[in-house]
Parts: sequence; structure tokens; C-alpha cells
Amino acid sequence: MTNEQLSPPPATPPGTPAPPTGGVPDLTDELRATSIWTDELVAAARLPVVDVPMVSIGGGIGSFILADVLRISGLPTSSLRVIGNIDTPWQTYEYLTKVSQIPRHERLRSDSTGCPDNVWGFPGYSVREAWNEKTIAPLFNVLTEPIFTDFYTPRAGQAFEAMAKEAERIGFDEMSWRGQVRMIRRRHGGGYFTAYRPADGSAPRVVVRSSFAHVAVGYPGLTFLPDLQRFRDTHGDRVRVVNAYEPHEHVYDTLRKRGGTVVVRGGGIVASRILQRLMEDRMHHGAQTQIVHLLRTFVHGPQKRSRFARRHGGNGLAYQGFNWPKSSWGGQLKDDFDRLEGDERKALYEQLGGTHTPKRKLWQKQMEQARREGWYSVTQGVVDSVEPEGDHRLALRLAAANSAVSELTADFVIDCTGLEGDIRSSALLADLLDHGGAGRNPMGRLDVERSFEVRGTRTEPGRMYASGSATLGGYYAGVDSFLGLQYAALRIADDLAATGFTNRIGIGRSAAQWWRWARNRSVE
Repeated sequence: MTNEQLSPPPATPPGTPAPPTGGVPDLTDELRATSIWTDELVAAARLPVVDVPMVSIGGGIGSFILADVLRISGLPTSSLRVIGNIDTPWQTYEYLTKVSQIPRHERLRSDSTGCPDNVWGFPGYSVREAWNEKTIAPLFNVLTEPIFTDFYTPRAGQAFEAMAKEAERIGFDEMSWRGQVRMIRRRHGGGYFTAYRPADGSAPRVVVRSSFAHVAVGYPGLTFLPDLQRFRDTHGDRVRVVNAYEPHEHVYDTLRKRGGTVVVRGGGIVASRILQRLMEDRMHHGAQTQIVHLLRTFVHGPQKRSRFARRHGGNGLAYQGFNWPKSSWGGQLKDDFDRLEGDERKALYEQLGGTHTPKRKLWQKQMEQARREGWYSVTQGVVDSVEPEGDHRLALRLAAANSAVSELTADFVIDCTGLEGDIRSSALLADLLDHGGAGRNPMGRLDVERSFEVRGTRTEPGRMYASGSATLGGYYAGVDSFLGLQYAALRIADDLAATGFTNRIGIGRSAAQWWRWARNRSVE
């Protein structure tokens, strides 16, 4: 399998510190091969060095939330630099949501209190939506979910606009440097060296010397299923076989113009969004699309996850409101994950994992109509191969659950399996494993402490932290969510406060800062 980067091409960044004169310095072979750098070794390479107390690498929502919490704790903008190759913290996330059919007016899979712009969670998205739109519907939704209504989830645009407002309030642009980080190396004597290249390529690599570092690089990459990758490698066709996380608007345009058959692979939230788009094109725009929904595992009914836990299911799909049960964020399951070690924690992850999607009334209604009218069907099986067929079509050879071989013919295949690449797909994370002292947790991701410090990377008095999807498998399950990123940022801030780097957010500071947030006043 090969890996393709998820983020869109970076834009041109502003200038960065000027390098020393006398040629173009860069990382030397000695630096690349050395796991712990000395000041003398860096100086010998003539690399420009900038001193900053703390750096956060990634520049996405994980970096943004940590910067927000640290600013609320009283950290000045001069003490933190965020390095990333995107224009806004939500740029990559918005790109992924948009291509997977969640434009700004559609709703995310997040609850009302998961607010990246508001660490207190109050007022939540539902209250703000009710106030802005002068309606009690969002409040009624929250009060009656999930018995009488679907779980309330915010619109994507609401989250992005709120983050933009908070970024301006905390001075996020003042803390941001545009560039691509290649490696973080431990510093002899304490702290870290972060090597990055400015995004426009006009300046040589820069080294940032800091006491603390934070890694929040998001998804390391996207791994295609072997059959799809073979088809792409063999035939060079990226038009008929596409992934839901890459631009594929041409599929919908073609199907609306001349109809055809599309195979949708996967049973998760992204597959549900793709199905919604295809079904709405047929119901509202006259598309003559035949949809074949291909599932590796067909769910016939409720799934028993443990002695007391049960996940709803039926018609091939497993149903769950959020990516983890709600008690994983702040209840019994959170305590279980925090208590368990090694294989026991891995077993709990595996017990609660698996592919699932929310059971939203709109989607159920659409699928029922599509099945009744005969243009949507569900097939179980594993694809052995994908080959071109005459008249610009595709032949999918399937190995069904009973080992019988069958074949599907389609015009397009949309892969919604959402397989994440190994953390080594990221050059930075691979370097941390090889040279930074980092290791893997029971689920194969970065091994972190309960404080989200990366185990094995400490160089007193310095510490390195990580948050986001790269840490899945640790002591907190919902790391790849708004609430999970906030939880990680709060734990990191508490740990930094214990070192004296920043203030602890106590009751008085929290109340005062919430009042400033509510009035949109600077944290200063």
C-alpha cells in the first residue's frame, strides 16, 4: 500500500528569520544521523537559530486549541510559536469535510459542547445557534436527544467562523510561522531543536531552539485498499476510482448528466455523507444513478459490545451517535481507559471500535425510499481486483462472505473506508520514532503519558507533548475530536504549569477569562 497526503498544497508564507551569510546552509549528514544535537553541532552547520520557549508543530486545530488554553492561562504570544503549512488552523479539516460532502451548511459529528473556540463549552453551539437564528429548535433538539430527535450537531461553518473569531482574540497570527517541519531533535543540556523550512522555499532551513515542544500533525496520511491502489498503479486512472477524502466532484457531475452505476465502499460516517449526496442528486436533480453499497461486514441487528453495552444496527450498518460512546469523554469508559494498561487497554479499544455511523432520520428515510424504488442495494463482500471493462466501465471481482466469487460492474468506485496510514507515513513522526526516543502504544500510535507527554522524549527541563489522532490508543479514547483536543490541551497546560512555565487555570482565572471571552475581549 502507498500513502497520499491528506492536506491541500500549502500557500506561500510570510518571511522568516534571515540566515547567516556565506552560502545556503542546510542539515548536514552528521545532523541527520545524530539523535541528540549540541549547540556546537548546529552552529557548525551555519543554520540560523531562533530561541522560543515553546513550539507547536502542525498549525491545525490541535495547535490552535493548545494555543488558546495557554493564552487563557496567561502565556504571552512571544512565548509560543506555531509552525505549520496552512493558512488557518481549520484549513485542512475544512478541506477534508468539504470533499467528503460536508460543506459549511451541513452538520459535523460533534456535540454542542465540543467548541474549539470555547474551552468552557458554555454557551455551546446549540445555544448560540438558537440565539443567532432566533429559534428554540436547537435547544429542543438537545433536550430531547436522542429519544425524540437525532443528536444535535453543529454546522461546519459555525465551528469555522467561531474559531476565526477566537483566533483573532488570542492573537493566533502573531504566534504563527509558515513552514514545513522535517524533524525535532533532543538538545544536549535540555530542550529541543526543531528544524523547519519556510513554506515559500525562498529561505533556507531554520532551527528553533525551545524548552518545550508540542506535536499535533493530524492524520499522517491516507492508505488505499490494495485492490484500488493496484488499479491506480496499473492503469493510472484517478477519475473512475476515487477516495472520498480527495476531490471527486466530477463523479457527481457525470452521474447527473448521463446516469450510471456507482459503488460506494464503507459503512462509516463518510459513506453516509456520500450516499446522502448521491441520493439527493437523484431525488432532487433528476440523476439516474444506480447505487451499490459494498460492505465488508453486514450488520443484521444490534451488536453486543460488552456485558452492558449494545450498539444498534441493521440493513448492513452499525449505528452510533459519535465516534466513541459518550462516557469515553467524561464517564465510566474514560475512567476505564485511564486505569488500564497495555493489552487490557488495547482490548477495550478493540471492543468499542469498529466502523459505524449515526442513525439520522433523514438518512434512514432516504435509504428506505431508495430501496423501495430499486436504485439502492447493499452487497457484502471483499474486492479481489478492479479492472477496466469496455465502454469506460469497471469490473469489480468480489470474494463474498461464503467464498463464492461474484462480479460488479460500475462506472465509478468511491472508497469511503477511511484507512489511516501508519504513523511512519509522516516523516516527522517517523523521525521521532527513529531519533526522538518516542515509542508506540498498544494500538501502534505514539505512546503518551496521561499528561500527553511523549514517553521517552524528555530532556530536562524540557518536555515534548503530542495530541490528536497520532496518540489514539493512549489513556484517553476521544483524542481525534474537538473535545478530545481540548482535554489534551488542558492536561498539557496543567503539566506545563507544574514546571512553572505558565499559570494554572484556577477558578478565579477561569471565571475572569470566560467573561473576557463572552465579551470578545483580548486575553491580555
